[in-house]
Amino acid sequence: MADVKKIATREAYGNALKELMAEHEDVIVFDADLSNATKTNIPQKAFPARHFNCGIAEGNMMAVAAGAAAMGLVPFASSFAMFAAGRAFEQVRNSIGYPHLNVKIGATHAGISVGEDGASHQCCEDIALMRSIPGMVILNPADAVEAEACVRAAYEHQGPVYLRFGRFGVPVFHGEDFSFTIGKGECLRDGKDVAILATGLLVNEALEAAKTLADEGIDARVINLCTIKPLDEEIVLKAAAECRKIITCEEHSIIGGLGEAVCSLLSEKCPTPVRRIGVNDEFGHSGPAAELLKSFGLSAEHIVEVAREFVKE
Repeated sequence: MADVKKIATREAYGNALKELMAEHEDVIVFDADLSNATKTNIPQKAFPARHFNCGIAEGNMMAVAAGAAAMGLVPFASSFAMFAAGRAFEQVRNSIGYPHLNVKIGATHAGISVGEDGASHQCCEDIALMRSIPGMVILNPADAVEAEACVRAAYEHQGPVYLRFGRFGVPVFHGEDFSFTIGKGECLRDGKDVAILATGLLVNEALEAAKTLADEGIDARVINLCTIKPLDEEIVLKAAAECRKIITCEEHSIIGGLGEAVCSLLSEKCPTPVRRIGVNDEFGHSGPAAELLKSFGLSAEHIVEVAREFVKE
C-alpha cells in the first residue's frame, strides 16, 4: 500500500468546487469559518466574490444557502459534519428539506477518523440524521476520484444533497475513466460466499479484506455503496440472493446508517443474515486516526474476522 496515492476526500471536494465554479456561474460557496479545513479555500482563491464566510453560525449559513437556492443559484454550504448535520439540523430540515431547495451540503471531517479532535467532533450520527429528511440524497465517496464525481453529480441533481467527506487521506483506487450515477452501487469484486457492502473509507478496507479472505479460500463480493440514499436496491437484493450472507461496513454508527438501510430493505424483500460493522452504540475518543479506526473495528483485519466466522456458521 506504500505506493498507493492517498488523498483526503475533503481535498477532492475543494478541487471539484473550483472546477465546477469555472464552468458554472450559478455555483456559489458558503463556509462557516472553516475554509482551510473544509478545503473551500481552494475555490475561494480562484473565485473570491463567490465565496462567503458566514462565521461560526452554521444554522444561519443553511438559511442563507436556502435563500440563495430560492434565487436560482446553486449553493454549496460547507462545514464539519458535526456542525452541518448536527448543529444545523433544524435549518436543514425546515429551510432546505421541507421546501426541497437545491442546496448542496458539503460535510467534511465525518466519522472516527477526525482523530485527535475527539468525540465532540467525531460525527457518527450524520447519515442517520440526513436519512430522516424526506427527499435528501446522501453521498459518501470512497476516494478522491469518486468524491469529485459526486460533487459534479450533486450539481446536476435538482434538490438537496448531503455530501460526506473525510479528513483522513485514503487510497485512490478508481481510475480517471470512472463514471458515477446517483443511486447506483458499484461491484468492485465478484464473489459468492459472502457480500461485503461498504461505503466511504471502509470500501478500501473491504477490498483489502477480500484479498486476505481469498487466500483462505473464501470468495467475497465487494460492493461500493456511495449513494446511501436512495439505496441501490437492485444490487443489494442481487447480492443477498446470490451470496446469502451480507456484511455492511461504514464509518458511522450502526444505528441509522448504511447497515440499518440494508437491513430494512432485506427484511421486507429478501430476508438474509446480516452482520453490521460500524461504530457501536458509543462515542469516540481522541487519538491518531489510523489507530482509532483499528480500535473501533473499522479495518480490513476486523472485516476478515467477521467474514471468516460468518461463513463458517
